Amino acid sequence: MQEHTVLRIIAKLLIAPIIIFALYVQFHGDYSPGGGFQAGVILASALILHALVFGVQATRRAVPPAVLRVTASLGVLIYAGTGVICMLRGGAFLDYDYLAHNPVHGQHYGLLLVEFGVGMTVASVVTAIFYVFAGRGRQPGEHED
Repeated sequence: MQEHTVLRIIAKLLIAPIIIFALYVQFHGDYSPGGGFQAGVILASALILHALVFGVQATRRAVPPAVLRVTASLGVLIYAGTGVICMLRGGAFLDYDYLAHNPVHGQHYGLLLVEFGVGMTVASVVTAIFYVFAGRGRQPGEHED
């Protein structure tokens, strides 16, 4: 493992800015191109880079598959829950106008919530898919976390 010192240092320097860029795309997506899907893929790419450089098991310890299942489900719940709240307040499913005291604020809140749910789900599912494919090379007798 020591023969990859430069690769490890560069990865450590890159992972945090990749995550920050994912957050930028996530929360700036309602003003410009971007949003939940793109942010989720960018965040998952940071986790995949970590796994490729430091090992899949190290990444699985940092972000266990159980956490990915919860965050993927929570993202879908946030998305659907936003639509249900709109319906309960008198609008149609995902009619954001009903989320706040005026339609402009409602649109803003709705977009933020829905895109946040999409981002959580996409990041979790893409990382979980990577874990499944990365686990294909295990030796017989090894088990998954």
